Amino acid sequence: MPARKIQVGQVWKKNDSGDAFLVTKIYSEALTTYAVLRKAGSEDEPPVRVKVSHTGGQADLPGYTFTQKSEEF
Repeated sequence: MPARKIQVGQVWKKNDSGDAFLVTKIYSEALTTYAVLRKAGSEDEPPVRVKVSHTGGQADLPGYTFTQKSEEF
């Protein structure tokens, strides 16, 4: 499920493993936006960099599902 906007602090679930990942950083490189994710509860593992996909005014992380019910922060 895509979100309107990807923000630091959001929790996304990895589709193949079901693990929860926390968005720790969003940055742009050239014309592409990336999200840096860290596995929840596992600070020892290296962060994962995922290219943000934009479609129809929505943002998505391929291979991940947005887990929060409301985007109102």
